[in-house]
Amino acid sequence: MLQNEPRTPNPRSRFYWLGLLVVFTLVWFSNIEYRKLVRPDEGRYAEISREMAVSGDWVTPRLNDLKYFEKPPLQYWATAAAFRAFGDSHWAARWWPAATTFACVLLMFWTGRRLFGFEVGLAAAAMLGGCSGFVINAHINTLDAELTAFLTVALLGFLLAQHPGATPKENHHWMRVVWAALALAVLSKGLVGVVLPGAILALYLLLERDGRRLTRLHIAEGAVILLLIAVPWFVAVSLANHEFAHFFFIHEHLERFLTHVHKRDGAWWYFVPILLFGAMPWTPFIAIRLRDGWRREGEPGTLQPLRLLLIWTAFIFLFFSASSSKLPSYILPVFPALALFAAIEIQRLEPKTLSHFTWGLAAIGGALLLALLIGGERMARVFAKESSQFGIVRNYIPWIQASVLSFILGALAAAWLLRRHARSTGIVALAFGSLAAGIVALNGHDQLSRLFSAYHMVRETEAEYGPFDPAAPFYSVQMYDQTLPFYLKHPVTLVQYSDEFALGLAAEPQKGIAQVEDWKQRWIALDKGYAMMNLANYERFASEGLPMRLLARAPRRVIVSRQ
Repeated sequence: MLQNEPRTPNPRSRFYWLGLLVVFTLVWFSNIEYRKLVRPDEGRYAEISREMAVSGDWVTPRLNDLKYFEKPPLQYWATAAAFRAFGDSHWAARWWPAATTFACVLLMFWTGRRLFGFEVGLAAAAMLGGCSGFVINAHINTLDAELTAFLTVALLGFLLAQHPGATPKENHHWMRVVWAALALAVLSKGLVGVVLPGAILALYLLLERDGRRLTRLHIAEGAVILLLIAVPWFVAVSLANHEFAHFFFIHEHLERFLTHVHKRDGAWWYFVPILLFGAMPWTPFIAIRLRDGWRREGEPGTLQPLRLLLIWTAFIFLFFSASSSKLPSYILPVFPALALFAAIEIQRLEPKTLSHFTWGLAAIGGALLLALLIGGERMARVFAKESSQFGIVRNYIPWIQASVLSFILGALAAAWLLRRHARSTGIVALAFGSLAAGIVALNGHDQLSRLFSAYHMVRETEAEYGPFDPAAPFYSVQMYDQTLPFYLKHPVTLVQYSDEFALGLAAEPQKGIAQVEDWKQRWIALDKGYAMMNLANYERFASEGLPMRLLARAPRRVIVSRQ
């Protein structure tokens, strides 16, 4: 199955594929400036990076000017560097996850082409670039996209290093890449960057009884590479902050996995619908090839890439399913593995079969679009609440309809092309339809930004009343909007609120106010100041006669000034 001399495309078609790459690039990066940052993750990671860029302290991450040790700093560094070079912007906040995942797609093509031929390489890149879960997470400012990118580099590097045709020099070279990628994965999100691939490799070697492969891992040299890249920051931050080690390694790793301390628990089947939807539109093609894909090929001891890809997927899925802390993006690293698996296996299906499946996907999309056209407003009323006004939620419905229509058009084009035995072009068409659907849906989510972002409140207040006085205190009363400091361009003072700031407030308690009653006394004595609070607190304080001037009001919160 593996090839040393992969086939190349017809030279006359290279301009065609290059044109597709240009279009893909433009679409991929088209919306990272357009959307407002939303809470919690986008605001949090943008603000940590902004404060790092302003302070020049590249060792100790701070959120709202308080020590923040939940995650390592690699993405903070990349984003802070962009802020310093280009200024604070939405695209600078999102460029790193978008760029690393984009590179992942390109690497998928290069690796697939080198190992399995041009058609597999193109299909693998198209499938990853059009994979719903991958597309959505790649365009949101979280750390999981970065982690996924480096884990994918490690996975693909391992395949390149271990395939039967690799020379000793190639094996050595690519294993160095693997170890470096693992180190960067650790700097992305902690020990999970080595725990996951290490456990997956151990499981693979046990199942395959392939202990001899250990000699091709260059473990001693690899450990040195990993330590040289990953350890210096951990040493530096530990020397500068005595509380770091216990919080990061115990609280953020063991307690996060074993307990409900982060209040992100979910049922055992939590990731099942996320996996099924996230792998779309390739889920049906993967499902029908799972059994055949598990079959062993070649001589005993030969690397079994398809088995490794399935073990990778299953272990990550089960690992996070067993965890007491669950978020949808945690299983993002499975999608590159599934894309490569699907790209290999889809070559073994007849174009006619692929066409039938794709017509089915188009029909499902058509039924969904019809339901949205008929019952869209009714659906908006179901999701709307007192704090999520119907008028705001309703504005998202046309975008969802346009997203589904984009997918249908891509599926119809793919079905027609596959029926004409244009396998590669059909796969690309379906991928572009799925990518466009994801981008449109993400763009439409900006219609909900009044519910999830402080952008509008800050900008509208500044437009009507002038800029906020940076010398006047700004309080966040019994709440914290993760996007507020980023749009204010300075931290706020927390009032009777700790949550993820417990460690930072314990280290520097003078930066917060422990009780609302203490804040009220400060507020009354002020000549000038600002505060954000939820509606219930605003109404209660107003009934008590607390001097406040309403500056901005959103469905869930208000900004007031000292009268």
